[in-house]
Amino acid sequence: MSDSTTGVVLVGHGGIPKDYPGELVTKLKRLEAQRRAAGVPMSQEEYDLDQKIRLWPRTPETDPYQAGLERLAIRLKSLLGGARFSLAYNEFCTPTLGEAIERQIADGAKDVTVVSTMFTPGGSHSEYEIPEELAALRKHYPDVTLTYAWPFDLDKVAEMLSDHLQRFQGNPVASGQ
Repeated sequence: MSDSTTGVVLVGHGGIPKDYPGELVTKLKRLEAQRRAAGVPMSQEEYDLDQKIRLWPRTPETDPYQAGLERLAIRLKSLLGGARFSLAYNEFCTPTLGEAIERQIADGAKDVTVVSTMFTPGGSHSEYEIPEELAALRKHYPDVTLTYAWPFDLDKVAEMLSDHLQRFQGNPVASGQ
């Protein structure tokens, strides 16, 4: 993956900052549910609330999910042989998947692979929203190869989890007991 036109985007769910007003989250989720039920585009009010939470200032204390994903990203990037690398979020944080991919394309990427932190099938983000967004981006950027590295091989995920569990089984210090 050392080709300068190759890129990788790690996409995570996104978290709500601990100091973000709860009533605004409730309002955003209500508007989102209404939009999806009606099958209509995002309203200006929903867009404004979405942008407000995405752009909310964050620290590792107020958004430990983002801090954790950034730590994972550093480790993953070091294993990719110099490929362009970006983080993206499905919701609540920035950049969006589309923004991350468009930045990579603007920087010269011609082949971008997207990988999600969501391993199991059945989730709306990983199974529906990401593929839909990639389909729209493919129409807009027909000369760029956009690959979605999903679904995961559940046998490999199970092996990783089993290996991880072995570190904790029979070890009360490691398991937090």
